Amino acid sequence: MNPLRTQRLILRNWEERDRELFHRINCDDRVMEFFPMRRSRVEADAMMDRLAAGIAENGFGLAAVEIAETGEVAGFTGLNVINGLPVAEDGVVEIGWRIAPEFWGKGYVTEAARRWCDIGLGDLGLERIISFAVTGNHRSIAVMQRIGMSPRPDLDFDHPGVPDTHPHLKRHVFYEMLAIPHS
Repeated sequence: MNPLRTQRLILRNWEERDRELFHRINCDDRVMEFFPMRRSRVEADAMMDRLAAGIAENGFGLAAVEIAETGEVAGFTGLNVINGLPVAEDGVVEIGWRIAPEFWGKGYVTEAARRWCDIGLGDLGLERIISFAVTGNHRSIAVMQRIGMSPRPDLDFDHPGVPDTHPHLKRHVFYEMLAIPHS
């Protein structure tokens, strides 16, 4: 993947220097508030390696978000192929993100997600990009709305990957963005 630029960001594949931040965002209670698990350093390193390999192979994925002005890595955004959702066909592409708390409220996720949606619906020729979040995750839902996604309450669902020990995290809202048909 060639790095992508936005006004303030560089969206790129993962580098060795990103491991500490990647682990931190995958075990931080604030960042992971709406996820039932926290990752150890070994688990986070393995996940980062899988993401990096997927990006190298596919040209897209959940990629590092670097602040262009400072070179700091803030987290990730990107497109991710998913399977096993009860309300979407296997192979559907989602837009996702995770960012460290010190970068919240600056519009970085919205800026990066807009760029990824443009790539997905434009360059990659996708017909649809989806996103979903726990019903109480108002920050992520606000991003979905800001980037122009439409709610699909008829497709809200209980996430099969959330264990019964976390019933408050099961219910998810479903959003989508459709490509504009060319006439």
